[in-house]
Amino acid sequence: MHRVKTNVRPWGMLIVSIGCTITFAMPIEGQTPGDPGKVQMQEMTRRELQLNNLGGDKRPPNDPKRSQAMMDQVSEDFQRILILHNEIVRALVANRSLSSKFISDATGEIRKRAARLQSSLKLQKPERTTENRVTGTDFEVMQTKDGLLLLCKQIESFVRNPIIDKPGTVDAQQLGNARKDLQSVVEISEATKKRVDKLKP
Repeated sequence: MHRVKTNVRPWGMLIVSIGCTITFAMPIEGQTPGDPGKVQMQEMTRRELQLNNLGGDKRPPNDPKRSQAMMDQVSEDFQRILILHNEIVRALVANRSLSSKFISDATGEIRKRAARLQSSLKLQKPERTTENRVTGTDFEVMQTKDGLLLLCKQIESFVRNPIIDKPGTVDAQQLGNARKDLQSVVEISEATKKRVDKLKP
């Protein structure tokens, strides 16, 4: 478990690269034989337009103000998650106790921002498998410190994923890992907040 640098990333490229990975990992209906490079570029352009038009409103799909606002929100969400992660790590490493209010507020904010990143980056909740099936009950029975340790490790795993750490990376397997890690962040932060709130006097 380590502190993570809150580096500024090229969020626009990150959003597009994730969209491209999703696109390339799925079969293209009605695709005809031809230049694979040309097909990929067409799909990249199509996916970028879709991502720039999130929300379903009637503004132009390449509305620069909307695109910038979305990238600013993604940047803010990442930065706040990492700042809170680092505060928790410093306390745990120093064996310093954290107040129930701080844990509740921090995990609540992490959960909210991680859930928004799922939507912004199109990293929706993955399907459960027998290999990675972990229920909310499993998280709830953890001790608070164990929950915070696991939460920090999942955040680190997510932000160090090549898809996130090096925007432009196109890798379907790493995309799946990022999706699972982000969902774990949502679930663990939610369970930890619930546990702490129940213990409040």
